[in-house]
Amino acid sequence: MSSFLTKLMAVVRQDPRFAYEAYEFVFQALEFTQKQLGHKLPDETTDPTEARNHVSCRQLLEGIRAFGIHEFGLMAPVVFRMWGIHQSGDFGEIVFNLIEAKLMSKTDEDSRAEFHGVFDIDETMTQDFRIVVEEE
Repeated sequence: MSSFLTKLMAVVRQDPRFAYEAYEFVFQALEFTQKQLGHKLPDETTDPTEARNHVSCRQLLEGIRAFGIHEFGLMAPVVFRMWGIHQSGDFGEIVFNLIEAKLMSKTDEDSRAEFHGVFDIDETMTQDFRIVVEEE
């Protein structure tokens, strides 16, 4: 088992409110957000705390919203609830659990509080949702 996976499993055991899949989803949503913002995807040489690489809490939440809709469509709120996520602040708890485990980083301006009360999951995941049918 890789070092990363071992650390991630330890985070899940330490805070079992959220499913393992929720943590994986946050990493995928972060990468999705970075691509949307035109950021270089991180590698061993990347400093995630540099302004040009950093994703703010609000940007990440918007990326989580967009990626959740992309991946799960109208089922996103159901999937999130199955993972233990009931409000936007839960994503902040996941992110800060990952920061504390040194699997993510933050700037001095970032805080858990920035994630709280940003959106209602049921409402935001269905708002402006459109099914696009491609014609052949």
